Amino acid sequence: MGKAKVYFTKDITPEAMIRMYEVMGVKLPGRVAVKLHSGEVGNQNFLRPDFMKPVIDYVEGTIVECNTAYEGKRNTTKEHWETMKLHGWTEIAEVDIMDEEGEIELAVPKGRRIQRNYVGSHIENYDSMLVLSHFKGHPMGGFGGALKNISIGLASSHGKAYIHGAGNVEEIWTSDHDSFLESMADASKSIMDYFEGKIVFINVMKNMSVDCDCCAVAEDPAMADIGILASTDPTALDQACLDLVYASDDPGRDHLLERIESRNGVHTIEAAAQIGVGEREYEIIDL
Repeated sequence: MGKAKVYFTKDITPEAMIRMYEVMGVKLPGRVAVKLHSGEVGNQNFLRPDFMKPVIDYVEGTIVECNTAYEGKRNTTKEHWETMKLHGWTEIAEVDIMDEEGEIELAVPKGRRIQRNYVGSHIENYDSMLVLSHFKGHPMGGFGGALKNISIGLASSHGKAYIHGAGNVEEIWTSDHDSFLESMADASKSIMDYFEGKIVFINVMKNMSVDCDCCAVAEDPAMADIGILASTDPTALDQACLDLVYASDDPGRDHLLERIESRNGVHTIEAAAQIGVGEREYEIIDL
């Protein structure tokens, strides 16, 4: 089969998002879920609706999100809907809070830390998925990209606590750190298995703060924007983004890398490759 293909462009525009979807050569069938990050209220770095709208329209997709497991303006369905409206998502597309009516359990038979993953029950309403991820730092995961977006991002509120606690919701903030990262990889495997090839990924390397879009108070980005990448392999995609950060000569690079390395962020990629979510070896194709 050869190495995974990762497509790259320096052009960070709404039109480039459509080109990056097209170049993968996959036509997502049926009802398409579009997973993105709604952004915590107060966050200045999340990618805005006007940037995402053209590609969402192109696939005739529904924006999907799940409630959070921590304090904020997205931890209940009521507040999450208010945030979706405040940030303009409801104005550009149909929106679905997928755990609004509960959760379903997906099996992870070969999971290293968890053997089940709890996701929003509305996932059953979709035939395929386009994953639009904002690549940036993260207070716990080190970085957030495609793997985080389909693991923590698609988990129900309870499921997020389950992943964070590596199978024990009581240890949501106290579990062994590498076990948490491995649980994210396990959860991402269940999503890949669920959609069986009917899922594709676009990562946007823009506004790369050390903090996630889930932070109401986030640092401004210290390094310059890099571009947009796309792949059918989320592991290769996140690895390629990480490699681009390392290869950058931008003076703000080291600040972002300190966050990623101090949280052992690469371990999520390592664990995902080990359980067959994807592969770390890839071929970069410049557009």
